[in-house]
Amino acid sequence: MSERLEDFSLGKTTQPKGSIQKVGVIGCGAMGQEISVLLSQSGIEIAFIDISDERIESVMKRIERQLDVRISKWGLTNSEKRLILSRISGSTNYDTIKDCDIVIETVNTKRKGTSLELRQDIFKKIEAVVRPEAVITSNTATLMISEIASVLQSPERAIGLHFFSPVEKIKVIEAVRSLYTSDETYAMVSKLALLIGKRLIEVNESAGNVSTRMLVPLINEACEILMEGVATVADIDVIMKETSGLQLGPFEMTDKIGVDKVLKWMENLYAEFGESKYKPSPILKRMVRSNLVGRRVGEGFYLYSGSTRIPKQGSVIRLGRI
Repeated sequence: MSERLEDFSLGKTTQPKGSIQKVGVIGCGAMGQEISVLLSQSGIEIAFIDISDERIESVMKRIERQLDVRISKWGLTNSEKRLILSRISGSTNYDTIKDCDIVIETVNTKRKGTSLELRQDIFKKIEAVVRPEAVITSNTATLMISEIASVLQSPERAIGLHFFSPVEKIKVIEAVRSLYTSDETYAMVSKLALLIGKRLIEVNESAGNVSTRMLVPLINEACEILMEGVATVADIDVIMKETSGLQLGPFEMTDKIGVDKVLKWMENLYAEFGESKYKPSPILKRMVRSNLVGRRVGEGFYLYSGSTRIPKQGSVIRLGRI
């Protein structure tokens, strides 16, 4: 057998088993971008997959703008920004994630109905290219990780890993073992959480975990109070922030998450449990049909001008339009 000089190079290093050098992110929307920046800032290389070169270019520009905002608030230096960006790369080709230690699916689809089949297809594409020991995770909160992972040849490598926005500030991650998840898989995501300064909280598998199941009824009840004319959007938000310690009121939160995403959470939970507290409010459906889905389009329960949130006037029946 022939030997090459580079095989004996002193600079050649072998990656220790169980180390985390590179993470893949599938679907780099708002949550994927936040996760990518946090991991890159922690010294981890990021390879994200998205649907087109145009989309990849847009993602990189958005990440750069987010970092510029942090620089303007003295939360980051220009050299730190360059270092973070140097560790993040995007592609449409799944082969670019083949050497990743962990892959995180963070797809946010606008398709009607459940995204189970889409996520299962993504899991199969990931498994086809990554190493046997690589961990495959999903950021979904309302679908069952056991069902998503059931299509894998090695379902023990899969686990639910639910991050919260803003990812940089919130210090916990919900970890959801499937029926198959191995101890080695859990140990790997525990190591990732430690690297990025987060507390991993293991929750038993249940649609919505803890956070989403608590949040959905709050938003639904806020919508009910609004439609009854008890108080305005802005007043409901103020009351809830002042009395419960929430950073954002229920409507501010819905606009930030995306009204369409919240609606999909509710539909998934209602399909799973069949309980009225999860049944989407009619106003949410009307807003999604009108594409008033929140901050990212400039209008939801509030109007937005840049970073400024503007309360709407007029009747809720007309979605706040005068």
